[in-house]
Amino acid sequence: MTSLKAVLFDKDGTLIDFQATWAPTFLTILEELSDGDGHLMVRLGEASGYDLATRQFHPDSIVVAGSNNDIAAAWADILKGRDIEALFADLNARVGDMSLPHLTPFADLLPVLDALAALGLRLGIATNDGEASARTQLATLGLESRFDAVIGFDSGHGAKPAPGMVQGFCDALGLTPAEVVMVGDSLHDMHAGRSAGAQTLGVTTGTVPAKVLQDHADHVVGSLTQALEWIRART
Repeated sequence: MTSLKAVLFDKDGTLIDFQATWAPTFLTILEELSDGDGHLMVRLGEASGYDLATRQFHPDSIVVAGSNNDIAAAWADILKGRDIEALFADLNARVGDMSLPHLTPFADLLPVLDALAALGLRLGIATNDGEASARTQLATLGLESRFDAVIGFDSGHGAKPAPGMVQGFCDALGLTPAEVVMVGDSLHDMHAGRSAGAQTLGVTTGTVPAKVLQDHADHVVGSLTQALEWIRART
């Protein structure tokens, strides 16, 4: 197997706790969009796989791995008569700031990034979140300078599970896909990595269990710390 030179991370569920960060943020979005209409709020929640009773996302929620465009498509019929494109342009501009009160990185994130940097590996992020939102979160955590590239669904490379983000990262850094490992918690991450020709490492820190990831990844681990050990053995 080709020696690794770079690690391309998914963000939500991989570097930051997806439920802790986005479940309360999403509740705020639903409250804003429904404007006191409880029936509308329920319909929006159901269409996006969000349980209002538990205030948690279902494991197969479109929000877990999809982009804001996917959510907009799911809500289009429910929000008929409203300018969906303008609505989501506004949300894309604000959602990063909206998430900051709830932003929850995994406890081992910083030491793992330190160790990867010590190995001389280049680092990037490929997220179906918007690029501006991702950069806002990273800046708040003081981590934006740690990454050579931050690629969102709106950065011009398409969204996962298509391979564009991985290919764009490789092109920007002058690497072959085989020299990159895509690390993520969803099938979208694994499919994006494999279709681009990258190595793939699944993590069960999100909502998707190992039994679902294992047939689509080169390996599956339970934490960023375990991911580090797998990566270290391949550099």
